[in-house]
Amino acid sequence: MIEKAYKKALETIDLCSQKQGLYASGGKKGYRGVWARDSIISLIGAITEDKKDYKEIFKRSLLTLGEKQSKRGQIPNAVHGFEDKKLKVDYISIDSSLWFIIGHYIYKEKYGNSLFKKENKKIKKALTWIEYRDFGEEGLPDQLPTTDWQDAFPHKYGEVINTQALYYKILKLMKNKKANKIRKIVNQDKEHGLWNGNYYWAYRWKNHNKYKEIGEWFDSLGNLLAIIFDLADKKQSEKIITYIKKNKINKPFPVKAIWPPIKKGSKYWEDYFLDCDAGKPFHYLNGGIWPFIGGFYVLALIKMKKFKEAKKELQLLAESNTKNNPFPEWINPLDKKTHGVYQAWSAGLYILAYNSLKKKKVLI
Repeated sequence: MIEKAYKKALETIDLCSQKQGLYASGGKKGYRGVWARDSIISLIGAITEDKKDYKEIFKRSLLTLGEKQSKRGQIPNAVHGFEDKKLKVDYISIDSSLWFIIGHYIYKEKYGNSLFKKENKKIKKALTWIEYRDFGEEGLPDQLPTTDWQDAFPHKYGEVINTQALYYKILKLMKNKKANKIRKIVNQDKEHGLWNGNYYWAYRWKNHNKYKEIGEWFDSLGNLLAIIFDLADKKQSEKIITYIKKNKINKPFPVKAIWPPIKKGSKYWEDYFLDCDAGKPFHYLNGGIWPFIGGFYVLALIKMKKFKEAKKELQLLAESNTKNNPFPEWINPLDKKTHGVYQAWSAGLYILAYNSLKKKKVLI
């Protein structure tokens, strides 16, 4: 099963590869365009294979995104409409710029300085745009609601764990001493910290004496990136994994996007949720299983040297990616029905988890 999924993952990446870059998904009904986060996340996994084609598709993806950088430095969420010759460029995201910078650094580590030097002004401009999101001037970039990969649900804003983990990774890649400050604030600060003793809150914003704006639900991707990128220490990492297993967030397949699902009438509910698939618990982003996050879960276990456990989870991930539609976007954990097909990031993270487990080392 593991080997079958691996071969199918490579086929999926090939299917998503186009002259403009890596499309978010393949097939006639796929997301036919270069989505910044999807492409970069997929390709940091795919390039653990020594294939010249993947080097070229990574380069094309970075160039396509960089060409449409805004005047102020923001990297597009997506560049699409190539087939219709009516090019569309979408923005309104913070993680697209974060992943773009990470992608350039990883490309440089793998393939040398040539592209990095050529695009250095754009990389610096993207970083400046991110740093201008620091409304409180304490060092943490802030974001507006629905301006990261969870762009339809849920409502999170201010200091978001997913954003802080990505920004921290950038500072580490840059060997910037500010990384230590960010780590201390996120883990310890009473006004801006996100660590609650068992896991990282999804977000927090302003404090109003006894009233606080905090997303206490569990954001799987943000917490797993915190482990993988060393924002969390060993004790924190153990507590995060314990929380995931205790609440069966990794069941029946790794891993649910958030926990618990947000129900109508709860304090985190917004009526506009009804206008997307997440309006129903265990659907889409609302507690649905996302295989690409499952890949990060396997990586977190490898990071913590839990190799036997990582192999068991990789087996489940292989099953979830091949049982029905190959490499779906998300899966309903109740009926195990898959949604979407040939998703690049589901495939790319499977490749990354597969090769990392073989090496017993996280390969990013």
